[in-house]
Amino acid sequence: QLQLVDSGGGSVQQGGSLRLSCAASGVALDYVVIGWFRQAPGKDGVKEREVVSCISGSDGTTYNADSRFTISKANAKNAVNLQLNTLKPEDTAVYYCAAAKSRSVQDVCDTPLKFSFWGQGTQVTVSS
Repeated sequence: QLQLVDSGGGSVQQGGSLRLSCAASGVALDYVVIGWFRQAPGKDGVKEREVVSCISGSDGTTYNADSRFTISKANAKNAVNLQLNTLKPEDTAVYYCAAAKSRSVQDVCDTPLKFSFWGQGTQVTVSS
């Protein structure tokens, strides 16, 4: 069974950076698309999670909703990292990594509802 553990959140000042990590176990990343989503305060449920970035484990294709963020694979660790730069207060949210049983970013990275496996979430707080 695929399991995801996300980590790396914290509190930073506006303009700061954080690197989030999503460690996968149970399935090699070659067979899934890993997505990062975020859920703003006051919003509940998977449908309310906003797509941030996705990467295909098989061919490395990526999608980024914001050019300040960069997603990458850490192959040796069966993990995916999300680098968050030039953070703004409006980036404050719980960030979740998720996996979809697909090899195509284009097919799944438009809605969180296509992702079946989720990490527990990591809080990112950006102060002004």
